[in-house]
Amino acid sequence: MLYPQGLRLGRERFCEWARAALSRSGANQRGAPVNRLTLFAKGNLDLRDSLHSLRLGGAVAWNGVNEIVRERRPGWTVRLRHETWTRSDALLEANGVVPAELAARNPTLESHPAATQFSPAVFETDADAILLSIQPDLMVSLVRSRRDGYLLMPSGWSQWGQEDRDWIRANFDSTPMLDASQSMRNFFRIVERIRASTTAPILIYNLSSVVPGEQIHSHPGMEESFSTRIRQFNLGLIELSQKTGISVIDVDAILARAGADRLKLDAVHLTAEGCRLVAGEVVRVLEDLGLFEPREARP
Repeated sequence: MLYPQGLRLGRERFCEWARAALSRSGANQRGAPVNRLTLFAKGNLDLRDSLHSLRLGGAVAWNGVNEIVRERRPGWTVRLRHETWTRSDALLEANGVVPAELAARNPTLESHPAATQFSPAVFETDADAILLSIQPDLMVSLVRSRRDGYLLMPSGWSQWGQEDRDWIRANFDSTPMLDASQSMRNFFRIVERIRASTTAPILIYNLSSVVPGEQIHSHPGMEESFSTRIRQFNLGLIELSQKTGISVIDVDAILARAGADRLKLDAVHLTAEGCRLVAGEVVRVLEDLGLFEPREARP
């Protein structure tokens, strides 16, 4: 299927785009169906562990969403493109350019490299579906450059050299954690920006509100427990779905039904079985949205 934007491309770029579109449409050079879905996942360990793979003790404990797809949709495969992210406000500010001072220093940012922190790829992808998560907004603290105003997650900064640690202290201010209403306003804008360039379904993970070991029964004087914070964000995500039509991957309900204490390694990380259950729900939602139908037959 050819899209109107092809009319605006030069001949050479148009041919390149058309070949890519043909590949995505599910046909190879011989005309046989490829039956492949491309998912773009912008998130951290909750998305990576459930969709790509989970390693425990150096061994693969769960090998990702294609294990489910092979069982339920023989002949189909999922291609996963994954980027980490820091927080919804930083994603909205990302313009694809790493600030010059940060690029010059090039500190080790562990699983959140500068190129990914400032990547707007989620707004430009041609994937069949896009997956996000509220987990970063619940947990991540960022710093903001006093001079240039950009947000940064200085991941692993305690392991940096003294000069770079001093640079962070001298040139950045800590920012407060987001509350649920701030986060959902940001997610609303993220959904709008994604839909400005694609009609691909958007799926967002919530978080299990079961915190192993937590046994609170009386809340006076408690500002906010982690489990309460999770519930607030989960409720906000339901309201976001009502407003925008995004699909919620209800990790909270999935784990509650199957036994969250048994399926969680800690407050946020899941066992292999937990990852399998969440991946299975992703596949179910994709099926419900018609993504495993031939492209021309999709609603």
